[in-house]
Amino acid sequence: MSPETILEENREYWSGRAPGYSEVNRLELGTAQRLKWKTCLREELMRRFPARDPGSLRMLDAGTGPGFFAILLCELGCDVTAIDFTPAMLDEAKENAGELAGAINFMEMNAEALEFPDESFDAVISRNLTWNLPHPGRAYAEWARVLKPGGLLLNFDANWYAYLFDNEAQAAYEKDRAASAEQGIWDQNLSGEGEDFNVMDDIARRLPLSGVRRPAWDLERLSALGLQAEADEGIWRRVWSDEEKISFASTPLFLLRAVKMNA
Repeated sequence: MSPETILEENREYWSGRAPGYSEVNRLELGTAQRLKWKTCLREELMRRFPARDPGSLRMLDAGTGPGFFAILLCELGCDVTAIDFTPAMLDEAKENAGELAGAINFMEMNAEALEFPDESFDAVISRNLTWNLPHPGRAYAEWARVLKPGGLLLNFDANWYAYLFDNEAQAAYEKDRAASAEQGIWDQNLSGEGEDFNVMDDIARRLPLSGVRRPAWDLERLSALGLQAEADEGIWRRVWSDEEKISFASTPLFLLRAVKMNA
């Protein structure tokens, strides 16, 4: 099965799942998660750009989905371009952004083949995207290309589908499902309206990152691209809700933080 076929399968799957995934983002926007994530993003940006006003930062949100990061970055005052490969996700993002939608540049685009000139952005940010790409190394190369010298890459992701390749990971995954059910937590890993996780499992089995050890793979790739990279494997403690810490205990969120060195 070619990577191009996987891209189209992904677009079809996420088109159907867009309303359900948007519901997750709206929950985040309507609870304490909004402030947690906004604080995290502000701190990460100010850590890298302490002398810059957020309004002077040109940001690329790669794989915006229903627009969660784009909305928060816009609220921080950043100049935000948000891309997604799935038009249905962009429709959800614009609706979720409300009156901010006009201030965000939403574009349909493949995160592995960006249409921007070199050195266009101060920062590239992404969440839960790289695991889903047929060419994640190509995406990293593109993100590095469009970063300005000294620019920042922030990628939040996890080993979401390791359970398809590892018996211990499978057992831990099932333990998470049982813990969620026992404590009455809404389990995002169980199918709901418009969702068929068996389809995503089939796609994930053919994706290159599902069975590799991360974030070690990412660090190696980013370093090979000339970026100074580090992994924060405890970021989930800062941004996840108590419910997420139970539901996703076996797949903790990590952050890849990378800087494009000055030429």
